[in-house]
Amino acid sequence: MNLRRNALLLVVLTALIAVLGDWSGNAALAPLWRVPAGLLLLGLAYESFVARRAQLSLRLDASGGWFLGRPQVVDLRLAHQLGRSLQVEVAPSAPVPFQLDADIRQVEVSPATGSTLKISATPRRLGRFEWPPVRVRVRGVFGLASWSRQLAAPFSVQVLPDLALHRGDAPGLGSQGERTARRLGAGSELLQLRRYQPGDPPRIIDWKASARMRQLVSRDFSEDQHLEVVVVVDAGRSSGLRAGDLDRFGHYVNVAASLAENVVARGDLVGLVVHADRPLLALAPARGIAAVTRLRKALGSAQVTASESSPLEAALRVRTLVRQRALVVMLTDLDDAAAASQLLSAVRILLPKHLPFVAGLSSAAAESMAHATAEDWLDPWRALAAQEYCTGLERKVQALRALGAPALVARPEQLEGAVLEAYGRFRRQRKV
Repeated sequence: MNLRRNALLLVVLTALIAVLGDWSGNAALAPLWRVPAGLLLLGLAYESFVARRAQLSLRLDASGGWFLGRPQVVDLRLAHQLGRSLQVEVAPSAPVPFQLDADIRQVEVSPATGSTLKISATPRRLGRFEWPPVRVRVRGVFGLASWSRQLAAPFSVQVLPDLALHRGDAPGLGSQGERTARRLGAGSELLQLRRYQPGDPPRIIDWKASARMRQLVSRDFSEDQHLEVVVVVDAGRSSGLRAGDLDRFGHYVNVAASLAENVVARGDLVGLVVHADRPLLALAPARGIAAVTRLRKALGSAQVTASESSPLEAALRVRTLVRQRALVVMLTDLDDAAAASQLLSAVRILLPKHLPFVAGLSSAAAESMAHATAEDWLDPWRALAAQEYCTGLERKVQALRALGAPALVARPEQLEGAVLEAYGRFRRQRKV
């Protein structure tokens, strides 16, 4: 219970009348303080009775799925059993890993249709979460007090990796980079017609062209390019560090899910390895929507661990998953000093049979701090530290490229586009 202005006025009035009655020495005035005090107590008792009788209830609804880092609108539907409108203050709540505007909202709940309050919540972690009770305050009919309640609603959400942007102008999506190899094979695109040669299978004979030419004519088809792509996601301790709106692991998961959709859309095979100090899960490369579904399900159950990262163990697991040359996309922390030497060893193990491609996150704050104008005596030292950090990242990228492994670092909002663009470039240049 929280007293409101009307109750405080009655309390002040009670105190003033009690003081005046005591100072006046008049026995008739002395008990008058009981009148406002009695009114206050009776009013509070009635408001408490009405608040209990209202039987305020809550139901939560959300349309669509919950995706990591994407805002979702939740409808808080309030209803009660009284015959008149009810004034309610709502303090929205959400599971701990969610970002939510928790400002208190005031809503009038009508007796017939109730009331709906829309809030926006953004999940910052994968997994299944139960929605916590929502705290409300019911205003009394006389404005004496607000009566606190906790309204529970059985509502759970499953947070999955975000979906790729299905736009033709999105980086790496659409027809950009699509190419059919101009060499003989068993693809579906006709390359040329030629004279029949002994040993050609009957299925490649063009019977209509043969009838026109009055001799057997065979068809040559272009070779379809089907790559195997294995996405390696770092779930070690440093992947739990915040990078913009999400932690690093959250960005890696979204990029992996988006890349998988892009890979399957082009007819390639996609697999997955999630690792920390050891491989946590592994999926062999497969094609089709089923491969994307199982990869997203596996990513949805993955979590950051407290152990150090070991890219070397992940590379050894990749070698057992794929037998032929594959593109290995390693989403990892390039600024993790503990795993730097292991990352180089992992690349050496994968080369030259496979093409390892290493992508990591850079710090927008460090980049801006490195070139910021000094306003305090500590700013030059901060700038030097930021410059050293950025230079160290660039050195690690150059060291990986010197071994023959493409590598890049990008800001969180640019990482997905950079990875998809690199995948399309590798495909066009037939590096795999």
